[in-house]
Amino acid sequence: MAGGATMIGVMRAIALLKPKVKVIGIVCATENMPSGKAQKPGDVQIAMSGKSIEIINTDAEGRLVLADGLFYARQLGCTHLVDAATLTGAVVVALGYNNAGVFANDDDMYNRFHNANAKAGEKMWRMPLDDEYKEHIRSNIADIVNSGGRWGGAITAAMFLKEFAEETPWIHLDIAGTAWTEEQKPWIAKGPSGIALRSLVEFVKSFAG
Repeated sequence: MAGGATMIGVMRAIALLKPKVKVIGIVCATENMPSGKAQKPGDVQIAMSGKSIEIINTDAEGRLVLADGLFYARQLGCTHLVDAATLTGAVVVALGYNNAGVFANDDDMYNRFHNANAKAGEKMWRMPLDDEYKEHIRSNIADIVNSGGRWGGAITAAMFLKEFAEETPWIHLDIAGTAWTEEQKPWIAKGPSGIALRSLVEFVKSFAG
């Protein structure tokens, strides 16, 4: 939910600043409630893109709606993609509560975002997306599985999303460890941090010249 709130905040800021660039915001929202029709381990789900997904872990559900959001954005004609989500506890294991995890499939896109991030002063760290990690999300009965297991969990979750960004320049921000602050700091209040909002606004402004 913090990822969706971040994107709503970004779109509000962009609406006020009016940079000369077209920006589309998509909030992937669904009611996550068990029922007789709830998915189970072993189920195969067909994504909006047509890819088949074997459900390994029913707690790895957020990436399923994000996958459809990325595909939908591409259908709308988006040429660059950025998603933000409190996606994994694994990114907190890797980076703690100080840095958000950044994943990118395009170095030029990442460099542009990195410059915007430096200008905004938010703490983020680039994580790997080597092709070898794709082995962790292979399925014997579907195109991919929805969870690559415990090790490198933030990376395999990003690899899952990368399948739906495909060749479109894309950045994934895993903000699970930084979206909420447990104590007040001189530079930030306790509670929701709004992490990535400032960086994303600077990023958008960079396209406007």
